[in-house]
Amino acid sequence: MNQNEERAEVFFDTLRMELPAYITELEREAVRDEVPVIRRAVRDLLRYLLRVNRPKKVLEVGTAVGYSALFMKECLPAASRITTIEKVQMRLVKARENFEMYDREKRIRLVEGDACEKLVEMADREDSFDFIFMDAAKGQYLNFLPSILSILRPGGILVSDNILHDCDVLESRYAVKRRDRTIHARMREYLYTITHMEELETICLSLGDGVTVSTRMNSTIH
Repeated sequence: MNQNEERAEVFFDTLRMELPAYITELEREAVRDEVPVIRRAVRDLLRYLLRVNRPKKVLEVGTAVGYSALFMKECLPAASRITTIEKVQMRLVKARENFEMYDREKRIRLVEGDACEKLVEMADREDSFDFIFMDAAKGQYLNFLPSILSILRPGGILVSDNILHDCDVLESRYAVKRRDRTIHARMREYLYTITHMEELETICLSLGDGVTVSTRMNSTIH
């Protein structure tokens, strides 16, 4: 983040609506424990999209400690429900604690297991969602996509976070560490795919670590 971007963030903080105290505390805990959570600019985008579109069924791929699911709950109508998928046991323990404490209405359903497998199961059951937030293993986004397209209803919104992977995606594959080259290639392929397919209309934004917003089209536009 350059100096002007930092100044802008400080200014935007004066405009942001105050969050529930527990959300602010969860963010502090995540920073302290070095748990990655959504950045504030992406949080602003999610809030806008959720409050404007008021989706009834939301899916999150990648729960971590439950911060973003709980934040999204605060942005949604009382009748809306969130399903969130996580496989890392250490994260699951903390997410369960946070949901038990801060989701007394039981509006969030935690699904434990590998996201690829769980998404296939959802597609097989013909589940459908109005809004999907993808914030899991970046190298898997492309593998998630077929199932995501099956369960995202026409007119539904898909938000994919961290698409720049700490800006590595902007570099030549030879400029990134060898261990990151597979993620680099897969994310570039994912971005090309979602920006060139007829089923989705996608915009790429440089907010945070990069984010895309895609809408599932009702029909092909000619």
